[in-house]
This record gives sequence, structure tokens and C-alpha cells, in this order.
Amino acid sequence: MTTAVAEKPVPNSPKPKRSKWGKLLRRFLRNPGAMIGMLLLVLTVVAAVFAPFIAPTDPDQADLRARLAPPSWLDEESESTHLLGTDQVGRDLLSRIIYGARVSLMVGILSVLISMVIGVILGLIAGFYGRWVDDVIMRLADVQLAFPFILFAIIVMAIFGAGLWKLILVLGISNWVGFARLVRGQVMAVKEMEYVQAARAIGATNLRIIYKHVLPNVMSSIIVLATLNVAVNILLEASLTFIGMGVDPSIPAWGGMLADGRNYIETAWWVATFPGIAIMITVLGFNLLGDWLRDELDPNLRA
Repeated sequence: MTTAVAEKPVPNSPKPKRSKWGKLLRRFLRNPGAMIGMLLLVLTVVAAVFAPFIAPTDPDQADLRARLAPPSWLDEESESTHLLGTDQVGRDLLSRIIYGARVSLMVGILSVLISMVIGVILGLIAGFYGRWVDDVIMRLADVQLAFPFILFAIIVMAIFGAGLWKLILVLGISNWVGFARLVRGQVMAVKEMEYVQAARAIGATNLRIIYKHVLPNVMSSIIVLATLNVAVNILLEASLTFIGMGVDPSIPAWGGMLADGRNYIETAWWVATFPGIAIMITVLGFNLLGDWLRDELDPNLRA
């Protein structure tokens, strides 16, 4: 005689959890602005990294016979082979714009890294320790804000001379205040949280609390501000180079190309127009990406 054995119900298999990065990627793909911004930045970065392989000619190669030649697509009867035309000494504009991407990205990213390191360190110290330390750092920030940046940059460049690395240092030292004030405000709120008090109760040092518990919780805001500041510094670099206080004229830079083309707006509009479009595309890419990061990393905005 056989005995029927009741079958045990098979529990439902757990659904695979979606990874944090997978969710972030899906939200990114659903945001047209973020995708456009990333595409513009990828184009700029590719142009900067692979400039020697992409540029049609040497950016410094002059040809007075092709001086102020129009873009090849503008005049079908023209024998010009320059896709975006040439400048006042016959240099290929497309090649110079491609190489100029290196300067703009280098200045924008490195100067923001300098500002971020200085500002984050001072902001963490001011917000965490407070009292007279906070007063000293914030008064120093007030002095920095009260001094016009353009005047500071002109004075430094007039004394030490124009140059790429000098410009990066000037931009980096001048823009730390935004990071310091942002970090200070968030640290003052984060240090009162229960997990920070718990870490202090079990004997964690201040340095460990700042590194392990405070800094990670303010990092998202730092990333957003850094992304937006890169765009601002690219514009500042172009502005200073335009007035002759930035990158050396021998280096292809978008601001210098704008300065070269301002005297030929009526007769050769392409000399200034295409470098201006390159600046606009790069700055727009950083702004679109920064806006998306702000929306994603700020829980209040996501709610």
C-alpha cells in the first residue's frame, strides 16, 4: 500500500534586484537633455584626445595664398579644401578648433580640481569644527568674494605674464569659495545626524568621522557644482584669452580665435563664428549634464 506524500509548495523565486547603476542608466536614457549633454561632451573629449589623428592639417601651418578662404561647402566654385575655412594667415580653422578643445578642457577641469580641493578641505574644517575656525575661513571667503575676479586675473597676468598654467592656477585659486560655502552648510547639518553622533560615541576620531561619514554624504553636491563650474571656467578662459590675458597666442585656443576673428566679422565671418559655436557646444554639454546630475543626486528634487 502506497502512501501519498503531499507536495510542499515551491516558494516563489526572489526577483532579481535592480542595481543602483542600472536604475541610474535607465533614468539617464529617459532624459533627452542628459543624453544630448553627454553626446556633446563625448564629441569634445574625443576631439581633444585624438586631435593629432582627427585634425586635417597642422594647426600652426600657415598658407598666405589661402588667407581667409571661405568654408569649402559655402562656395562650390572655390578650390578651397578647408571644411571650415581659414584664418587671417591661412591656417585651417577646423584643425585649430579641434586642438583648441584640449586647452579648454584642460583649463576647465584642472582649475575646478584645484578649486574643489581647496574649497572642500576648508569647508569641511569650517563646518565641522565651527567657532573661531569657521569665522576665520568664512571671513577669508568674504574677502575673496569682495575682490573682483577679472581685476585679480588681470593683475596676476600683468605681473607674471600670460600662460596656460598661470591661468589654471588663477582660476583654481579664485573659485574655491563656492565649494567651501556649499560644503560648510551641508556639513553643519550632517554632523548633527544620529550616525555621526553614534560614531563619536564609540570613540571614532574626528578625521575618521569626516572621511567616513561626513564627506560621502556631501559628495553628490560637490560633483554637481564641479560639473557646472567647468563650464563657467571654460567661458572665463575664453574671455581672458580674448583680451590677451590668458593662453599664449601661439597655442590654439578658442578665445584667441575669437579675438583674431573680431576684425573680420563683416568680410570673413567664419573666423570668429565657428570657435564661438565650439565654446557654446562644450558649455551647453556641461550645463545639461550638470542639471541632470543635480536632479538625480538631490533627493528633494527627485521627490
